[in-house]
Amino acid sequence: MMLLELKRIHVPPGQRVLLQDVTWQELETILEELGEHRGARIAYDRGILEIMAPLPEHEYDKEIIGDLVKALLEELNREFISLGSTTFKNQAMAQGIEPDQCFYIQNESRIREKKRLDLTVDPPPDLALEVDITSRTHPDIYQALKVSELWRFDKGKLQINILQDGHYIESQESINFPGFSLNEVITYYLEQSMTAGRNATIKAFRLWVQKQLHTNN
Repeated sequence: MMLLELKRIHVPPGQRVLLQDVTWQELETILEELGEHRGARIAYDRGILEIMAPLPEHEYDKEIIGDLVKALLEELNREFISLGSTTFKNQAMAQGIEPDQCFYIQNESRIREKKRLDLTVDPPPDLALEVDITSRTHPDIYQALKVSELWRFDKGKLQINILQDGHYIESQESINFPGFSLNEVITYYLEQSMTAGRNATIKAFRLWVQKQLHTNN
């Protein structure tokens, strides 16, 4: 009955649907039915399942911000794995989430050869990104899954949240990128990409990173 109803649900871009009293087994079945190659995102919190369809502007922002993070990691010569909107879930906590973008950085070597992740034994991402145009960020789920750093981009501003004692606190500096003032810089280059274009913006950002590294050295 759940799958039959699910197939009939149409979620317009920017909207969301909430399903209550969804068991863990039903969640697993729904995820399998939806498949990996889909536009909708899910969030699951102790029986409540949210299905959301992002807006085009949401996708643009998360792609550019993700590209800026990749460029920064490459300039720093740091190995990383980007897993996009991979489903992260923990049955014991009855919680699951699909970030807009996520990165393994400090824990990259621990998952390098893995095709499937199990958060009961594997570490969570070191950095998760949520673009909040559709107000779908669930910090409580990220806290429960112990994601050490959560970026929230909302209303043209980037907020960096660091996990301390099980709760997020807003920070002016990333623990993954110490020494870089990224709050305003990421927003600046995101805005620049809308007029200069993606490639020109990434090149300009790389030059900025190189300048910072030269100055600090």
